[in-house]
Amino acid sequence: MPIQPQITWDDFDKVDIRVGRIIEVTEFPRARVPSYKLRVDLGDEIGIKQSSAQLAANYTPEQLLNTHCLAVVNFAPRNIAGFMSEVLVLGVPRDGGGLVLIRPESDTAPLGGRLY
Repeated sequence: MPIQPQITWDDFDKVDIRVGRIIEVTEFPRARVPSYKLRVDLGDEIGIKQSSAQLAANYTPEQLLNTHCLAVVNFAPRNIAGFMSEVLVLGVPRDGGGLVLIRPESDTAPLGGRLY
């Protein structure tokens, strides 16, 4: 994949990426790509939000439950197969399909903490 055009610091600063903790994981059979419905606790300021994430190929629900993650919180909500996804949980494509979850190195990162 080619490198995208350069962006400015102001462009990057518009993307609000926060630390969350996955508090609920449910199957999402209506999704075209193996996915889960997630509920993510993003701290007191943002609260609990839901997301659809293509993590089912590489993780069980038990592996994701209570795991910290990074999520974009300022995209407009998106309807995915009848489910309203409010935040984008971040991942990197994995050879063979699915995503590898992006998460802080330590679970001591505060919920709602912003990535800079």
